[in-house]
Amino acid sequence: MTVEDLIHSRTDIFSVTENLTVHDAARYLREKQVRSVGVLKPGGELAGVVSQSDISDKVAAENKCPAWMHVSEVMTPHPVTIPPTTHLDECVRLMEKHGVFHLAVVDAGGKYRGMISVQDLLRVIALDEKARADMLESFLFSGR
Repeated sequence: MTVEDLIHSRTDIFSVTENLTVHDAARYLREKQVRSVGVLKPGGELAGVVSQSDISDKVAAENKCPAWMHVSEVMTPHPVTIPPTTHLDECVRLMEKHGVFHLAVVDAGGKYRGMISVQDLLRVIALDEKARADMLESFLFSGR
């Protein structure tokens, strides 16, 4: 299964701009119920990623005012990106290698397509394992 298989049905791509305040970005993350979003430059190119952890570690823990700071000050620049053709097992390896919980999806034309989270991957793995268990159960107990 590839990233495209996972994201093709998504209707919303969550992102913020570099000049948005950290306060507004935190509210956006809460409203959309996501933990990380892409940060886009004015032309729409991916500039970085901002997460709840960035806000917690770089603003709240430092006792800074989120209303006066911009996302560009706390985002992770040059995030790990993947094309939509990436296989999900490769996503797991990349997350482990880089110590991240989200990967930004960018297509061949450089367009930001959204984020893949560790939660997305766990959901797919769990569904796959359940399907395998159901198939094994039906095989083992079909004649009884």
